[in-house]
Amino acid sequence: MKRLIRFFLNHIPRPVLQRIAGWAVPLAGLLYKGRGVECPVCGRRYRKFMPYGYVVARANALCPHCLSLERHRLLWLYLTRETDLLASFPQTLHIAPEVCIMRHLKPHFAAHPDRYVTADLESPLADLHFDVQRIPLADASVDVVLCNHLLEHVADDRQALRELHRILRPGGWGILLSPVDPGYAHTYEDDTITDPDERTRIFGQYDHRRIYGRDYADRLREAGFEAEDIDYAASLPAEERARYALPADHIYLVRKR
Repeated sequence: MKRLIRFFLNHIPRPVLQRIAGWAVPLAGLLYKGRGVECPVCGRRYRKFMPYGYVVARANALCPHCLSLERHRLLWLYLTRETDLLASFPQTLHIAPEVCIMRHLKPHFAAHPDRYVTADLESPLADLHFDVQRIPLADASVDVVLCNHLLEHVADDRQALRELHRILRPGGWGILLSPVDPGYAHTYEDDTITDPDERTRIFGQYDHRRIYGRDYADRLREAGFEAEDIDYAASLPAEERARYALPADHIYLVRKR
C-alpha cells in the first residue's frame, strides 16, 4: 500500500488525484476496519490510518473516509475548539482548500454562500482560480484567511504573504501553515534547483521550493502580520494525540492590526 500511494502521488497529476481520491481511498479503507484510531474531522474509527507521503510514506497518516492527514486533524481541532469560525459567518477565503475541512465549512455557510469562498490555482474543486501572488480581490475584503501548505510551492512566498495581508481586514485573522523543519534555524531555498528529482531529494517533494526553518513566524511578521507560533498538539492530552494520530506540527495564527 505504501508503494502504491507513493507512486500515485508522484506520477498522477494533482487535479486527477483530487477527482478520484474521493472514491478510491474510501474503497481501500475497507482494509482498515477497526477502532484503534479516530478521525476528529469525520468521526470515523479505524484500526489505523492509511500511509501517506511523496518520498517516505508516513504510517498512520490518511483517514480513509474524509482524506484528512495529521495536520488536517490538528487544524480541525484548533478551528473548532479555539476559534468562532463555526459559530459565526465571517467573510472567509479558503485557499488550497482541504477537502475534509471544506466539507464542513460549506454546509455551515450554506445560508451565506457568498461569505465562504474557496480558491486554488488549478483545483477543479475551488470556486476561484488564481495565483496567490496576485489575488484578484479588493484590499481589506476578507475577515478570515485559511491558507495551508501552499507557500512552500510558491515562487515568491513573500509576495504571496503581502497579498494575503493586503486582502485581510484590520482585526481579521488567518491560519497559515507550512511544513517547518525545526532543525533549520533559517529557511533554506535555492531557485536554481529546478529538476523535479533534485527538488524531491533536497526539499522532500518535487514541487517544493524551500524548507522553512525556525524563522517561519518571522517571515509572516515581515509581511505585516502579528504572528503567533502555537505548539497546539503539545497542549492536548497524550490520549488524544495518540487516538487522533496528531503530528508535532505547530499552528501559525496571524492577525492584522
